[in-house]
Amino acid sequence: MNAPAIQGQVQVYTGNGKGKTTCALGAGMRAAGHGLEVLMICFMKAKVAERGDGEEINYGEFRSAETIPNMMILPVGRQSFVDKENPDPIDIEMAQRGLKMAQEALSEHTCDVLILDEINVAVEWNLISLEQQLNLIEMKPDDVELIMTGRYAHESVIEAADLVTEMREVKHYYDEKKLLARRGFEF
Repeated sequence: MNAPAIQGQVQVYTGNGKGKTTCALGAGMRAAGHGLEVLMICFMKAKVAERGDGEEINYGEFRSAETIPNMMILPVGRQSFVDKENPDPIDIEMAQRGLKMAQEALSEHTCDVLILDEINVAVEWNLISLEQQLNLIEMKPDDVELIMTGRYAHESVIEAADLVTEMREVKHYYDEKKLLARRGFEF
């Protein structure tokens, strides 16, 4: 299948509601279905993590992407949670590694769609700088779609984007029923 030429845009999915990563994954899967090369870099996730009650979380999106030949998901986070007030140097190093991967993907044009999952959170928690995030937008080739997710999208990122969707929580089963993250839906 020959991938169509695209007019790349910058999309941002932000807000306190559920669905930012899910939306980006859907866009990536759709693009992959049309033959586009998709790379997703996850700034705040490891391939395997631990839920609050000690249960191991294996993110389903990593397994699903393995079945799609032109879609790759690369985690650059750790299994443990990041202390946003005092991030561990390891977390900063890992986020910077993800940033370098994103810069290389854009400069070497190794993908048609680049998804930077939770990059807004990485900026808010000082793992990467706002300037570094904005530089990614500036260096994006015209024929690459750049999708950025995560709460806390900075106003300058919103201004630079072509499409911004804010997910707003109206009601959540965690609040109502105290359900923890569920396999197949939250991971």
